[in-house]
Amino acid sequence: MRISELSARSGVSVATIKYYLRERVLPEGERISPTQATYGEAHLRRLGVIRALVDAGVGIAGVRNVVAVLENPPAHPSALLGAASAAVSPPDGDTAELDLAPALALLARLGGDADDCYPGQIAAVARALATLERAGFTIPEPVLAAYVEHLGSIAEAELAATPTGSAEDAVRYVVLGTTLVEPLLLALRRVAEQIAASRRFGHD
Repeated sequence: MRISELSARSGVSVATIKYYLRERVLPEGERISPTQATYGEAHLRRLGVIRALVDAGVGIAGVRNVVAVLENPPAHPSALLGAASAAVSPPDGDTAELDLAPALALLARLGGDADDCYPGQIAAVARALATLERAGFTIPEPVLAAYVEHLGSIAEAELAATPTGSAEDAVRYVVLGTTLVEPLLLALRRVAEQIAASRRFGHD
């Protein structure tokens, strides 16, 4: 298909498609003349991933990271999913002074270890735990146990629902699950707490 048809089918303007081509997040089409190229279904799928990322608030640098994963996917599925998640996660920042031991202990309770996760993900857990410690806030053990149990169940359910048809579909699912679903989980947690409080203490 020509670029005009690609634009019509994807809903992405020709100018934006050309921008993605210049940024090398969309592969070049097959040249049929010095000034014209044709595009296939793979370009349409890639545009779907790019637009999903952009709509989710991911900048061009994050898009480039995800495209790098798509173009050089790790051999193992868990590495592919981890790379996709890491591609749209905040930068690690300075991790030199972080104590990773509490984070690794928490990973062990989830049934994993450092080899299962990207370093940035472990650092994010360590940083969150350090913030709690500085604030003098201790998560009660029953609460922490509930986090471990239920987050493990959520992860298993999400993994079972991850598309397996193509790397693009899997990465798109993981990326959107990271950028769009996490705010929903936070909102649902707060609603669930209010519902639980109403059941325990009643209404005014």
